Amino acid sequence: MWESICLTIAATAGNNIGKVLQKKGTLILPPISFKLKVIKAYAFNKAWVMGFLLDIFGAMLMLRALSLAPVSVIQPVSGCGLAILSIFSHFYLKEIMNAVDWIGIVLAGIGTIGVGAGGEEQKSSSISMFRILWLACAVAILFVLLNGWQRMYRRQRREHELMQYEVVEEIIYGLESGILFGISSVVSKMGFVLLEQGFSHLLVPICILMSICCSASGFVYQTRGLKHGRAIVVSTCAAVASIVTGVLAGMLALGERLPEAPIARLCLLLGWLLIISGVVLLVTSARLVRYLPRPWRRVLRSSVERNVGIRHSSSIRGREQSPSTVIQASALHHLITSPKEKA
Repeated sequence: MWESICLTIAATAGNNIGKVLQKKGTLILPPISFKLKVIKAYAFNKAWVMGFLLDIFGAMLMLRALSLAPVSVIQPVSGCGLAILSIFSHFYLKEIMNAVDWIGIVLAGIGTIGVGAGGEEQKSSSISMFRILWLACAVAILFVLLNGWQRMYRRQRREHELMQYEVVEEIIYGLESGILFGISSVVSKMGFVLLEQGFSHLLVPICILMSICCSASGFVYQTRGLKHGRAIVVSTCAAVASIVTGVLAGMLALGERLPEAPIARLCLLLGWLLIISGVVLLVTSARLVRYLPRPWRRVLRSSVERNVGIRHSSSIRGREQSPSTVIQASALHHLITSPKEKA
């Protein structure tokens, strides 16, 4: 179990850090196309190439982890990718983090330990086509309801000539993208389970291909939400929906179950709760600091200013030897998705 959790942590670290490095590399690159000059520019950009390789390597590790452990364990642990990304951005990209960020990282780390302690190896249970069809129909009905709800709010916004998205629309886009991300992991795991039950080996690449399609569709919905909505709402809903969908679909469709021992079951449930809480804190930390009491905000502001002064002086001393780009903490979501947030 711990082997699969370590693989998941390494995989989600590769995915998230790889996307940031690719985004950083594209800042000085032209829009991607099939022109020879553009392809050469991308191929010789170290940051973009390193990010692309890390992203691919992370995807391979994730498939390996899904082949070893239940998706109800792998999917929540993959939610720690934002915590790993925050640590990477703090030490490598020189971004400033507040106390709420560190609390979110600690909660996600403790939750991962709880999932590892409470999770247990499970024998592959028989999967019926009825369960698979039931899952597909449930997801399709859910998307029909969400899209209908979204069109209703979109029509109201047009009637009142409002430009800004309603918060319900942002939530719907986040839920839709998160559900697709969670289903992507479930479909990949389903291929490995069917292989263990003696089905054809061709089902594994077919399921992986379907998983890629689900992930691509999830990115489309997430991009639509981030284009006009607020990243804080879309990202939070997507992260939570991805974890909850992976857990529920793994148990209902793949026959996964909670541990029989009460202590192990409690550790697993607390681990899920702590990981979700840590992810929410990491996404909403900038907003939460505003609602803290004034003495706490002063302490946080003074500590952040000290960190900014230390990093600024060290960057000035080392600028002549090794020039580097310093990226502010508020640009973390911009590096990943380049959203246009609205106040």
